[in-house]
Amino acid sequence: MDDSQGASTQGSTVEEWTQALAESTGAPGGGAGTGVMLAVAASLTSMVAGYTDAEDGRDEVEAIRARAQALRREALALADDDAAASKAFGAAFRLDPGPERDRAVHAASLDAAASSAVLGERAAASIDDLAWLAAHGNPALVADVVVAFGALRAAIAGARANVSFDLGSLRSAGSTLEEIREEHPDLWSTVTRLDDALARIDALAAEIDHRAAPTDAV
Repeated sequence: MDDSQGASTQGSTVEEWTQALAESTGAPGGGAGTGVMLAVAASLTSMVAGYTDAEDGRDEVEAIRARAQALRREALALADDDAAASKAFGAAFRLDPGPERDRAVHAASLDAAASSAVLGERAAASIDDLAWLAAHGNPALVADVVVAFGALRAAIAGARANVSFDLGSLRSAGSTLEEIREEHPDLWSTVTRLDDALARIDALAAEIDHRAAPTDAV
């Protein structure tokens, strides 16, 4: 890894990347971590699809696996994009108070929110494929499906939190919440869509919970 360029998902080992995440630099930060969690969910989705031999759904399994592999690559790229946005976000808040700082905070907050929104939307769009595997995938790998749901839920929850808090940061640049909602309706509505996605994942996970041992009742 080239320390001058910082840690990236493409040029760092897991050890190096998580060590960079542990440092008090903010880049990578929580948004980049969200991207990595999405990559984990996509990887597990691809794995389960690869182990699934569905006679009546072979084309569907192959399509799911192809989409999951593409999403894994995209999620890692989005993680690196978010790390760059996080760096700019932190730099804006370190400026001296004044109009220049307000403009920088406004731009950095919007960029960070947009980056997280894209990641969250990609994650939400992948729920259908994991739901299909929960119903039709190799039953021996149901635990991997549940872990994938967990990683996907973490990715969506992280994206939802980042979009919401990044929009809230616009108040530091002088905007009111009403102005933020009126000027950025797509980003504002993203939070609601991601809430809906979280509820759907919880429902899907609950539907297959009976297949586990009832250890909480033992």
